[in-house]
Amino acid sequence: MPQVDRDKFLEEGYLIVKEAVPRNKLERVRQAYEKLVDRQREHWRMERNEGDPPGGHWETSSQPRLMLERPPLVKDHDAETAPAIEVWLEPKIYGASMELLGVSDGASTEMMMMCNPTTDHGPAKWHRDHHPIDTAPLQGYIDDIIEAGPRYVQWNIPLYDDNILWVIPGSHLRVNTPQENREMLADPCAPVTGGVQTQLEAGDGVVYILPILHWGSNYSSRMRRTIHGGFSIFTSYPDLSFLEYLSPDAASAFERWNGLSRAAVDGTEAALRAVVDGDSSRYVAALDRLHPTRGEKGRILSTVFLCKAALSVRLAKDPPYPDVPEDLARRIRGEHPITLNWGPEFANRFTDSEAETLWHRFESLDGLLRTEAEHFVPGFQSGPMVYHFNEMPKNYGPKDFIAGWGS
Repeated sequence: MPQVDRDKFLEEGYLIVKEAVPRNKLERVRQAYEKLVDRQREHWRMERNEGDPPGGHWETSSQPRLMLERPPLVKDHDAETAPAIEVWLEPKIYGASMELLGVSDGASTEMMMMCNPTTDHGPAKWHRDHHPIDTAPLQGYIDDIIEAGPRYVQWNIPLYDDNILWVIPGSHLRVNTPQENREMLADPCAPVTGGVQTQLEAGDGVVYILPILHWGSNYSSRMRRTIHGGFSIFTSYPDLSFLEYLSPDAASAFERWNGLSRAAVDGTEAALRAVVDGDSSRYVAALDRLHPTRGEKGRILSTVFLCKAALSVRLAKDPPYPDVPEDLARRIRGEHPITLNWGPEFANRFTDSEAETLWHRFESLDGLLRTEAEHFVPGFQSGPMVYHFNEMPKNYGPKDFIAGWGS
């Protein structure tokens, strides 16, 4: 396993890893991704809407993204594109991620590629890759990271020299400063005090802890092919048809990760069933099986994630829970394994009656996560909302959640 400075990573929130893709493999990986770019461009051409340019999304997007493990591209893999997937097993990527996460084995969560637009789009907005509305308030993440380290690490690995990404060191461990709020409200697309521009040579990687404040500083038409994704102990790969093209070791890793995913889905159900049954000891034990390295702050963060899962289950039933903001309803119906959201089919594990009981026991926690009126904090990917961006419920832990089941 490669040696990385985990202490520096935990303090600053990011780390530059030189030659994450070995120089002698770089051209092979480039060629594999370029074949996938060509295949995805053809899908976008065929899927374009009336009035779109001939290339469809490829020509209209400020940052066209390939999603290697999702339809339609998941069906386009072959032996020539295998290096685009196998690169995630490189020691300086996979091995470094395990050391930074502090686990013996974690899983690749998503495999993407970020490309340049066909015309200049300029800078994006400063943001945290974080949606408190369907996950948890920022302070919950901060407390958990300080207590036990990150649950997820994210990578940008350019295949050509790249300096687009800026980060604010240490911002993963705090809320926005008043100065940052002022500057982002004035112009969210301009440099912010304290920002550091990453300077990456082809094949280097920057790995960072969400929810660090970061910025895509210039989406220009200059050639860009940047591998993007991350690692966690939870993932989901509904379609593993690409495994036949991988090396035996790489295929074995993905099969192992898929096994971890199935166990996590069952573990999430076990935790929620303990809530339905009102069994506090089973609930705490289920939390600890899902996140065995977490402490008290981690348990309450996981409980907030499960609160959203309970809402997702309730929304899937008839009649659905009525008082849900549209943005939350839309987001929560997707799949986000890192936060124990396993998609709409997960609700089929519960009857309508169980879903109602489940939500009844989480509803008071949902109320504590809400604000009295809609508000907005800059630097998030959510717009104005009635859920707290930053604050977790005060002096509230798993025991308080359990105590509320009888109310």
